Amino acid sequence: MHNKQNVLFLCNDNSARSQMAEGLLRHAAGDRFESLSAGLEPELQLHPLAIAVMEEIGIDISSQIPKGVDIYLGKTMIHNLMILCDKAQSTCPRVWPGTPFQKRYYWPVNNPEDSTGTSEEKLAAYREVRDELKEKITSWLNEVTTHSVAGIEIQ
Repeated sequence: MHNKQNVLFLCNDNSARSQMAEGLLRHAAGDRFESLSAGLEPELQLHPLAIAVMEEIGIDISSQIPKGVDIYLGKTMIHNLMILCDKAQSTCPRVWPGTPFQKRYYWPVNNPEDSTGTSEEKLAAYREVRDELKEKITSWLNEVTTHSVAGIEIQ
């Protein structure tokens, strides 16, 4: 039996995008990967619309809490780093001291918290981000599984 690979979803606030991604990966492949999320400047709580749109697809993220990336630095091996916003991409160093990561991905996703309009339009923005993240994660899992089946070692 091998240990699960850690996957860290990183964005600025850790209140919506990275939290939804954490929940999506845990739901889709929690038996194969440890799904983590963090923010550079984490908010105090998850955005209620992020919780709501995840509940719509049967995934409960209401017990997740925003975390600063510092809780992982030098303490946790990050096998796959998924960066979800421009700020994290430009701020995050290529190498974290004491926290090597084997693969780094840049998956820019709009911040649904920036959406304006009616409450229904804001909700639609969160659904769009959720669905985009679901697509990216599904595609990544298919790629990892394909490589694994083809006999290529995934580190």
